[in-house]
Amino acid sequence: MRDVAIIASAQMISETNTSKTTVEMLVPVVTEVLARAGLGRMEIGFWCHGSCDYMSGQPFSFVAAVDALGAWPPIAESHVEADGAFAMYEAWIKIQTGECDTALAFSNGKSSAGPIEKIMAYQLDPYTIAPLGPDMHAVAALAARACLETGVVSEQAMAEVVARSLAAAVANPVALRSGIVTVSELLNRPRTYDPLREHDCPPVTDGANAVVLAAGDVARSLCDRPVWIRGIDHRIANQRFDLAAMTTASSAAQAGERVGVRNDRLDFAELHAPYSHQELLLAQALGLHPTLTSINPSGGALCANPQMAAGLARFAEAAERIMRGDADRGLAHCTSGPNLQQNLVAVLEGA
Repeated sequence: MRDVAIIASAQMISETNTSKTTVEMLVPVVTEVLARAGLGRMEIGFWCHGSCDYMSGQPFSFVAAVDALGAWPPIAESHVEADGAFAMYEAWIKIQTGECDTALAFSNGKSSAGPIEKIMAYQLDPYTIAPLGPDMHAVAALAARACLETGVVSEQAMAEVVARSLAAAVANPVALRSGIVTVSELLNRPRTYDPLREHDCPPVTDGANAVVLAAGDVARSLCDRPVWIRGIDHRIANQRFDLAAMTTASSAAQAGERVGVRNDRLDFAELHAPYSHQELLLAQALGLHPTLTSINPSGGALCANPQMAAGLARFAEAAERIMRGDADRGLAHCTSGPNLQQNLVAVLEGA
C-alpha cells in the first residue's frame, strides 16, 4: 500500500438560497485548494467529483462542473453520485494503483435548489418505502424515536450535542449556524418532527469544498505537515427498514474496526452526523472513548450540511486541524443513505 496524504483543502463559506451556479461555487474553491497545494491544474493526475443530479433536477448535470476545472488540455476525470468523501475514496484508490501521484477530490451541494427533504427520499427502497412518501426528516425521526424508547439516547444527550456543536461553530468561518445556547433552552423549544426539534436537524445549506491528495515523497515535498490517511474503509448496511436496526450503526462499527479506530489514541473526531441522535449512535458504534470531548470541533453537519459535500467537509476540517498543529491524530467520517446506512471512516495522522 502506498502512503497517501491530504496536503491541502478549501471550503466555500456556507450559504442558503445562493444565486451562484455550480461552476461559480466551485471555481474559487478549486483555485484556492490548488494554490494551497502549490500545484497547477495540469499537475493533478486525477480529478474526482461528488454531487447529485437529483438536486438540480437535470440528468448529467455534473458534467457542467468540469467547466470549473479547466478541462483543456484533456484531464483524467471521474464522478460519483455521492458525497465528495466517496470521490476522495476513489481518488485514494487511483493513487494506490500507481496511475497517478496526485489527485483532487471536490464536491458541491446546492441544497436550497429544491425541496431537499423530499429529494433525498428518492434514495429509499422504491417498492416498500418510497411510495409512502416519507421525507428525510421523518425517516430520521423514526430512528430517533426508536433510540429514545430503547434508551440508547436521551433528549438531554441530544440537546447537549446540539449545544456543543453550535458553540464550536462560533469559531468556524464557513459554518451556517452557530451560537451559545443552554441545554434547557433547547429542550424548551417545540418539536418539528417528533421527537426531533428544528435544531436536531441539519440546516438547508449550499456549499462546496475540495481536497488534494498526494503520495509519499510527493506529499512531503509539497506540504510541511502532510495529513496521512493511516486507514480508510467503507461499509454498507441493509437498506430495508425491517432488516436494518435503527438503534445501531453497524456499518460504521465494521468500518471503524477495519481502520483500527480503537488501536491508538484519537485527539478528535469529525463525524458526519446531520441529526443530533446520529452523533451519539456513531460515537457508540466507533467505540470512541467517553473522555473524547473533541467531537466535531468544527460544529459538524448540524451547523452546515451541504448535501453531497458535508462528508468531504469533515475530512477538510480534520485535515486543517492536523496541518495547523492543533492535533496529531483524528478520525474523519462520512455517512450516506437513510439512517446511517453507508459509512466511510478514516484515521488521519500528521507527521
